[in-house]
Amino acid sequence: MSGNHSGEHHLEPQSYPALRAKAIESLLIEKGLLSTDAIDARVQAYEQDIGPLNGAKVVARAWTDAEYRNRLLEDGTSAIGELGFYGAQGAEIIVLENTPTVHNVVVCTLCSCYPWPVLGLPPRWYKSDAYRARAVIEPRAVLKEFGLTLDESVEVRVWDSNSDIRYMVLPVRPEGTEHLDEETLAELVTRDSMIGVANAKTPTPIA
Repeated sequence: MSGNHSGEHHLEPQSYPALRAKAIESLLIEKGLLSTDAIDARVQAYEQDIGPLNGAKVVARAWTDAEYRNRLLEDGTSAIGELGFYGAQGAEIIVLENTPTVHNVVVCTLCSCYPWPVLGLPPRWYKSDAYRARAVIEPRAVLKEFGLTLDESVEVRVWDSNSDIRYMVLPVRPEGTEHLDEETLAELVTRDSMIGVANAKTPTPIA
């Protein structure tokens, strides 16, 4: 497994605003003014759609600009900052490039360290004990459960995020996308492809 946890890795106590928000949420649900389904739908939107948009723009730029791609792989934090995406975490973001022969997968074995500036909220499964343990022990089996089956010739590398370093995957650009612009390419990039449990989407053929 690549990557390591440097120093102590803490689960920080929730802040007063976070605790207050939870209390208000519970009260609104209790009074019937808000449903748990509505909350779950909003969280899911930030996990899967709204949050990862920044990362999708980074990937699309790297797919279309070789010089930017080189800067991204050399210094992810700085290159991501070029597009205006910064975080208050203070952690370095390292970008890992998938190729036809190497597939990278990101995990955080001790808690749920995650590159918020580019991926938004971490999905629930990323924080689960099962994913955190099994992604390291049997990554190919985990990927298969996500619907991604890799050829045995492809090397799978698992990277362990920590409080100092967060990882993001640069997925392979889908074939047949040479004519697409950045905005359209960004629509092919999913949160899961930037974690490494999926490939980027294949564009829908034009009828």
